[in-house]
Amino acid sequence: MRILVTGGTGFLGTRIIARMAASGHEVYALARSPSSQGILAAMGAKPVEGDLESQSLALPPIDAVVHAAAHFRFAGPRKPYFRTNVDGTAALIGAARTAGAKKLIYVSAAGIIMDDRGSPVRGADESAPAHPDSFSAYLASKAQAEELVLGAGQPGFRTIAIRPPGIWGPGDMWTRELPAAIASGQFAFINRGDYAYATCHVDNVVEAIECALDRGIGGRAYFVNDQEKLTFREFIAMIAGLQGLSVETLRSMPYGLAFIVGKMMEMVWAMRCRAEDPPLSRSMVRMIGREFSTSDAAARQDLGYVGKTSIAQGLRQYQTAGATSG
Repeated sequence: MRILVTGGTGFLGTRIIARMAASGHEVYALARSPSSQGILAAMGAKPVEGDLESQSLALPPIDAVVHAAAHFRFAGPRKPYFRTNVDGTAALIGAARTAGAKKLIYVSAAGIIMDDRGSPVRGADESAPAHPDSFSAYLASKAQAEELVLGAGQPGFRTIAIRPPGIWGPGDMWTRELPAAIASGQFAFINRGDYAYATCHVDNVVEAIECALDRGIGGRAYFVNDQEKLTFREFIAMIAGLQGLSVETLRSMPYGLAFIVGKMMEMVWAMRCRAEDPPLSRSMVRMIGREFSTSDAAARQDLGYVGKTSIAQGLRQYQTAGATSG
């Protein structure tokens, strides 16, 4: 197949391109800059000059699109989230149809079913409602974009959304940011982290995408998880252990207090016009501070998804990639 990938230079996108190319597909990738074009070409993809935020988007003749690009932060103004994640997705859908694509696989987010009250989520399936008006601009924009994608499906144009939870693997935000946060004393658990927390190794997300290109019910969303179950504390201990760090002495705070502190930090960062995210934000607290588990039974039945990469295999990848040297 001729497959166009968005977000090709990102953590997930690079894995998608590598897998698609290794499987013999002709891979194209959207590129915003000359530097991105060079990176994509070196990975074996054919760069396509274009920007999800532009008024017009032209694509070469293609068979399928894998849409993995997104504006992701834990804080910041709402407008950029919707400009990229919603308006950009709408533009991509139109361009994909014009280019003759028969399939569009959208990388959504499992967290779009998190409500604003901070309710725990236990074993939810795809019947759980999404929250397109969430206070979290990221989750709201992802929910709206998913609705656009699934609503665009029609005979001859199959659309599917893959909903991974916390994605991990070499090059992830956890191993980039966690060691410094622990060392500086900025990291604290919420309610000790003793709650179920769904994860999905990056290679398992790619597996699900590959499955969805071949099968699955159009107009449907699918949760995908790792096979093994972890608590959030176990997950953080696992990642910290790669750097020789312990979580045993880390402090903890109640969810409500963490949410208030996150809101205050957002206000201070906004007043100071800080470009980076604050150490704590309401979106971060909501995404990692409550029990969150989903059922991927539908993906296993309809897509043939397995989640072949185990926790142990995923940990070995960090060592192979040299992630433990930081």
